[in-house]
Amino acid sequence: MNDHSTRAIPPAPTTSAVWPVLFLVAVAGVCWAVTVERMQGMDMGPGTDLGELGWFAVVWVTMMAAMMLPSLAPMAVACSRGAEGGGPARTLTRTGVFAAGYLLMWAAFGVLAFALVEGVRSRDVGFLAWSRGGQYVAGGVILGAALYELTTAKRTCLRQCRDPRLLRRRPGLGGGLVMGVEQGGFCVGCSGALMAALFALGVMSITWMGLIAGLVAIEKLLPSRLVATGATAASLALLGAAIVLAPEHVPWLTIPASM
Repeated sequence: MNDHSTRAIPPAPTTSAVWPVLFLVAVAGVCWAVTVERMQGMDMGPGTDLGELGWFAVVWVTMMAAMMLPSLAPMAVACSRGAEGGGPARTLTRTGVFAAGYLLMWAAFGVLAFALVEGVRSRDVGFLAWSRGGQYVAGGVILGAALYELTTAKRTCLRQCRDPRLLRRRPGLGGGLVMGVEQGGFCVGCSGALMAALFALGVMSITWMGLIAGLVAIEKLLPSRLVATGATAASLALLGAAIVLAPEHVPWLTIPASM
């Protein structure tokens, strides 16, 4: 066997790398199942009623776990390094703590989004009705998310989400929690605009959840960052323009006036 053929065989993943990935994918799968079951028939399109804060917070965190945890896997693997000596139990515990810290930041984002949406609604702003200016507001939010893809803030946060070497290592379970919070902050900075677009499309829509989750995964896992962000920006720009100009022709969009 020549040297070239030997080098062409990729190394097998280590056990310490496999456990965090399996854990996050399993948790995400359960959360997808729960989300689909809980949100059947709840999509009212842009302006969907968010319900009470407690109920929304639980649903939101479940949604974020379903959408975001699979693409967190490379960072979770990096966080778990050093915990191999305790076996799979220690590796999984550190991964779980890291994921909890990460989701804590998304929970904070959800609470702030809830407060903003309900605060605007409490003022009974008439032009936000879909039959008046609602479609332009929704389209504008999505176009804003497209523009954010091209900013320095987006580029900086995405680099922190794509490169495990930039993860600041901290010892112990407490350190794992802090690492998760820090990573969650970068992820909110990276994908918060995409979640704003989800609110504009219909936050209780399983279909839009899946599509936004796909864009997040592409940005974090596709080898070329420029291709990923360019494709996401173009997709959002096209979607936002379509909602402004011809929302009735946008697939999977529930128009509030039709309810």
